[in-house]
Amino acid sequence: MNNMSDRPLQEIGTDSIVSDRPLQNEIVKLMAPLPAFSRNLTRNPTDADDLLQEGLVKALANIHQFTRGTNLKAWMFAITRNTFYTNCRKKRREAAAPLDDIMDGLRIEATQDWPIIVEEVNEAMQCLPSDQKEALMLVGSGGMSYEKAAKQCGCALGTIKSRVSRGRTRLREHLFLDAHEGVA
Repeated sequence: MNNMSDRPLQEIGTDSIVSDRPLQNEIVKLMAPLPAFSRNLTRNPTDADDLLQEGLVKALANIHQFTRGTNLKAWMFAITRNTFYTNCRKKRREAAAPLDDIMDGLRIEATQDWPIIVEEVNEAMQCLPSDQKEALMLVGSGGMSYEKAAKQCGCALGTIKSRVSRGRTRLREHLFLDAHEGVA
């Protein structure tokens, strides 16, 4: 007896209509067209059932506002329709910012990996010949131009470029990186 339709109206909190049998009978008669109307609005049987229940609860809670002699069917349909529109507006506001987009903005890269990566790169650098290591330190880490690095090392521009290229290749091999992955 948990279902709303199984409970007497006085238990639902509608004391004002308990004594009004003709009004109760009219509401019961509307139980045939209202579900079809709800399904037509929502296009989903589950949502239609929820809409129908919500509309009926609102109508019963506000039955004291119903004016006798007016069209009860139109009043009930208007409540159901307005409930549907209210729910649509709520869904639109809720769907404006999907949770994934919000979470992407809150995501922070893990920093605990960097000390390990730096240590691996330092170990790989120690395995390089001194001329390649010096060229990589000046150009790669130091941000120096090839021209300035060549001048500081006392060699030709092509030589420094070659040393940097060979040094990067050896670092990739030592770190097991693919050729398309960069080395700082």
